[in-house]
Amino acid sequence: MAQIKDTQHPFFRPLWRRIAIVVVCLVWAGLEYIGGSASWGTIALAAAVYGAWQYLYLYKPGPESVPSPDAVAPVDGVQPADSEPKG
Repeated sequence: MAQIKDTQHPFFRPLWRRIAIVVVCLVWAGLEYIGGSASWGTIALAAAVYGAWQYLYLYKPGPESVPSPDAVAPVDGVQPADSEPKG
C-alpha cells in the first residue's frame, strides 16, 4: 500500500520545490489574515511550519539513482550502440 505521507519522494529532491511549498503556505496564511480569517490563516501557518520542519530541516535526500549501463533495456530488439550483443 502506498504511503499517504511520503516526504522522501523524488519530487521533493530539488531544494527550490521544498522552499516553494513553504513560501506558498506562508503567502496563503498572510492572505487569510489580511482577509480577516484568522482561523484559516492559522491553519495555513501551521502547514508552513510543518513544511519547513519536514522539507527544510529534517529532509535527507537519498542516494542518486543512476542506472548502470547493463540496466539499459533494448528498445524494439535494438541493442544500444555501446553494448555487446548477448548470446
